[in-house]
Amino acid sequence: MSIEQLYDIYLQYPHVQTDTRKLKQGDIYFALKGENFNGNQFAKQALEAGASYAVIDEPAYQLNDQCILVEDVLSSMQQLACHHRKQFNIPFIAITGSNGKTTTKELMHAVLSSTYKTSATEGNLNNHIGIPLTILKIKKDTEIAIIEMGANHQKEIEGYCKIALPTHAIINNCGKAHLEGFGGIEGVRKGKGELFDYIREINGIIFRNIDLDYLISMSSGIDQQITYGSTTADYRGIIESNEPLLNVAITTPKLECIIRTQLVGEYNFPNVMAAVAIGSYFNIPIETIQKSIEHYSPSNSRSQLIVQGSNTIILDAYNANPTSMAAAIRNFRNADYPNKVVMIGAMMELGEEGQHEHQQIISLLEESNWNYVVLVGGDFKNCQHSFIYFNTSLEASVWYISKSFEHTSFLIKGSRAMAMEKVLQ
Repeated sequence: MSIEQLYDIYLQYPHVQTDTRKLKQGDIYFALKGENFNGNQFAKQALEAGASYAVIDEPAYQLNDQCILVEDVLSSMQQLACHHRKQFNIPFIAITGSNGKTTTKELMHAVLSSTYKTSATEGNLNNHIGIPLTILKIKKDTEIAIIEMGANHQKEIEGYCKIALPTHAIINNCGKAHLEGFGGIEGVRKGKGELFDYIREINGIIFRNIDLDYLISMSSGIDQQITYGSTTADYRGIIESNEPLLNVAITTPKLECIIRTQLVGEYNFPNVMAAVAIGSYFNIPIETIQKSIEHYSPSNSRSQLIVQGSNTIILDAYNANPTSMAAAIRNFRNADYPNKVVMIGAMMELGEEGQHEHQQIISLLEESNWNYVVLVGGDFKNCQHSFIYFNTSLEASVWYISKSFEHTSFLIKGSRAMAMEKVLQ
């Protein structure tokens, strides 16, 4: 079956699902395969649960005319998404980066959806499966789409661009994330830079953080650049305060205001400025931008400020890498909080640099006086330090509960695999 024929079916049943547990009546089931599962085996179950069709790539599971046999299910889903994308003549804004891209995407979505019918990546569905699923959820009346792109190796972003065909782009930053796959910080910049490479080829538009010098060379040759930051950018601002929530003063002429966010950490300043720049570029009044950002409340363990009795907790445990970890520690160190306790989990996907990067974080922690420092799991186990150490976040939780803290401030951060939010459970 051709992609055009498959698209005709999709137009009749415009809901796609890859998990039979989430299947709804009329969905098209795509039987994806992985190292430890074979979605073809669930084609019969999907049809019995009400799927309109099951797209499979193994003839043994072709039960009836409702089973559409293709050469490769994942490739077909990606091609279908690209075909759907080509039906739109609207801005498609792609965002990638090492730190803060999901928060930036959510801020952008809050601002743009105030004025436009906006579709955006849900959660962090930003990989080879999530991106086509995101595109296939875009409805025909959508006016702007935001596509988040995650990556941990070269050529990944390049591939996503061929599916999403972005017209606008933003690279949040290039930090020490996924070093194992990218092969070092230069590899990170090359991999993330594939987004700008695509925009350069199509003469598209980028939004660039003027405070990050390395983005100058990465964006070389791109004619249409909208800049934001704290200096001589098109859209300028400064940190007005960060005690405990971030307030940003917009200093661009005719846009002057103070945005009082619900975000913790001065490291969220460029994320706020990106949303201001993009909203302003699309002619949204600054009063609306201000209101949209101020109403955005982070969730899912991302820069959350939690008050438990007399204690204040910064929970930033959705993910971590050396760059974001150092930024969070410095922010916590500089904040005017009482009785500070740092509880951090190990950072993943750092390859041969893992132990060195963890030791660097320990060195940073040793520069300041804390009430307690608790390290959890991973490469921290083999590092030299005099801090408290636990193998798991559940062990750390037992310690946390036993202390019966009062009038204390906490920074809780770590990679997703460490599940540091369990400390609070």
